[in-house]
Amino acid sequence: MLKKSMEKALNKQMNDEFASAYLYLSMASYFEDRNLKGLAHWMHAQTKEETEHGMKFFHYILDRGGKPILDEIGAPPSTWKSPLDAFQAVYAHEQKVTAGIHKLVDLATKEGDHPTHAFLQWFVTEQVEEEASADEVVQKLKMIGDMVPGIFMIDRELGQRNG
Repeated sequence: MLKKSMEKALNKQMNDEFASAYLYLSMASYFEDRNLKGLAHWMHAQTKEETEHGMKFFHYILDRGGKPILDEIGAPPSTWKSPLDAFQAVYAHEQKVTAGIHKLVDLATKEGDHPTHAFLQWFVTEQVEEEASADEVVQKLKMIGDMVPGIFMIDRELGQRNG
């Protein structure tokens, strides 16, 4: 059974994961509106992934005798200056998510909650991938700069994302 402090922290992270999905769906809309279907596809895939992450927390909380509590999700931004600006926001957001996961690991360790500590290790590894993926796109977009052909090339590349 979960301690109340851990249940509360897991619920916060669950809601943060659903808020991440909401943010990435807003970014998909931004790219769709600019006819950048590949960038939108990447964001749609990211939206699905973040929703799945939220559901992992949802089911884990239930499995440990807790109650998932869905909180209000505020409206995400709906516009960015450029594709680079949007992906820099993705990278910064993923760093924030990583910090939240690390706090949960620290709490699980402090409370001696070995099952939660083990559960969170998947997310620790996943966040390394999430940050690296976002940073890779940021670095490519920095190299491209304002070159329209480069934007179209990366749009095509990101449209190939599986998932």
